[in-house]
Amino acid sequence: MSLYSIDKLINETRRLAAEFKRTTGTMLPVSGEIARYDVSKQLDLTLTEDRNCGYDAIGNNHRCGLRVLIKSRVIGDSVKSGHRIGQLNPNGNWDIVILSLMDNEFEPLEMYQLHHEEVTENLANSSEKRGKRGAISVAKFKIIGDLVWTKEQGVEEYKGIMCRYEIG
Repeated sequence: MSLYSIDKLINETRRLAAEFKRTTGTMLPVSGEIARYDVSKQLDLTLTEDRNCGYDAIGNNHRCGLRVLIKSRVIGDSVKSGHRIGQLNPNGNWDIVILSLMDNEFEPLEMYQLHHEEVTENLANSSEKRGKRGAISVAKFKIIGDLVWTKEQGVEEYKGIMCRYEIG
């Protein structure tokens, strides 16, 4: 049994990462773990324990059974043209990818969702070398993705089909 709760540990990690960036100008590689926690909590996902399965979480409720890949980016208050997310494997073992955008304090601002087919189509149609390698810009992700959560409003209404298994 841990001495600290996961909530307390994540909040302290946020504080330390933000202070480290302010002091050194470089990032601690913790935004991915913070995003896994935030996305799973806000969007009702169950995190996987197997870090090598090709996805980070399994969806519940509206995303029931969907294998979810979680990506993150600290963008501060605005998206600059150079912001990119980590490489996406179009042949990967995932159904949707959720991008968590964070402020300079490593707090979530917005979360966007793309289905695997949308990513594959976008990467196939990309004329850039980065697109061929599975890289996509934050700005492009926001354009083609669905906004599913905001700091101000919480979970956004989503009208698309999300469940992997038919309910009922």
